[in-house]
Amino acid sequence: QIVATGICRTDDHVLEGGFPGIDFPVIPGHEGAGIVESVGEGVTSVKPGDKVILFGLPECGECSFCLNPDSNYCIKSHLSESQCLLPDKTSRFTCKGKQIHHFLWISTFAEYTVVPECVVAKIDAAAPLDKVCLLGCGFATGYGAAINTAKVKPGSSCAVFGLGGVGLSVIMGCKAAGAARIIAIDINKDKFAKAKELGATECISPRDFKKPVQEVLTEMTGHGVDYSFEVIGTADTLIAALASCNKNTGVCVMVGVVPAGTMVPIDPLLLLSGRTCKGTLLGGWRMRDSIPKLVSSYLEKKFNSDLLITHTLPIAKINEGFELLRAGKR
Repeated sequence: QIVATGICRTDDHVLEGGFPGIDFPVIPGHEGAGIVESVGEGVTSVKPGDKVILFGLPECGECSFCLNPDSNYCIKSHLSESQCLLPDKTSRFTCKGKQIHHFLWISTFAEYTVVPECVVAKIDAAAPLDKVCLLGCGFATGYGAAINTAKVKPGSSCAVFGLGGVGLSVIMGCKAAGAARIIAIDINKDKFAKAKELGATECISPRDFKKPVQEVLTEMTGHGVDYSFEVIGTADTLIAALASCNKNTGVCVMVGVVPAGTMVPIDPLLLLSGRTCKGTLLGGWRMRDSIPKLVSSYLEKKFNSDLLITHTLPIAKINEGFELLRAGKR
């Protein structure tokens, strides 16, 4: 039973047809928390009554990637095969006799869902599901991008492109890692106050300058930032984020989901001198292992992801939630 779910920009990409391998009709949603109703044969990690968080990145624990301690990817991931049907190639959703497809095997925009064991983790019974559901994607992705993927160092400088929930989580991760300078970038200045509350030291809008934002950032820092994070999902912002890094040791982390089929033209000279451009899936966390620990950290108040919650709506008003997302009010 799904008790709470967040709305992520990736779900909007699904609705717009910009997410690869999706068959319609489909039930989106991938940032959910709930209570186990029943389990199938062979399931051992959860039992009926357990509080759980669902996540869109499997961890089977058996493939070569899962057995690699440096990897959080899984061969069963949606990047290698469609997850519009469950692993047994069936759908457990129907509407008026017609088959409905799953999304990332979890489909959290439903009151009830059927999922494989590899995409669910038991969490502390004291956890408030309407709050920790964010740990299933948004918060974990942004916070982990800074902590795990970039490995932000104390005293460093960071630039965060995009101040939605994930971008704000990146800022929280940069601050927790000890970054001295965190520059937040967005065309929506209404988001600046929250960014500063969560740790940004400066906020800028590209629209306030006549030159490319990467040139602005280079001038602000003297040589470019140590770490940049693209949390919007466009080719132009990814190029700007990479170019805003310092020439030798700068690290650019791609967090946003660029629409399927997009090609990103990159000047190879940006990489030749040593810059690194890398991607991250769910912030580098091995989700089945890490989710219970993240929930414990939340309960111990080591971070306050509640600050990311802007609106709470009943499932019947989910389309209003998407309107708020598109209007930049979430």
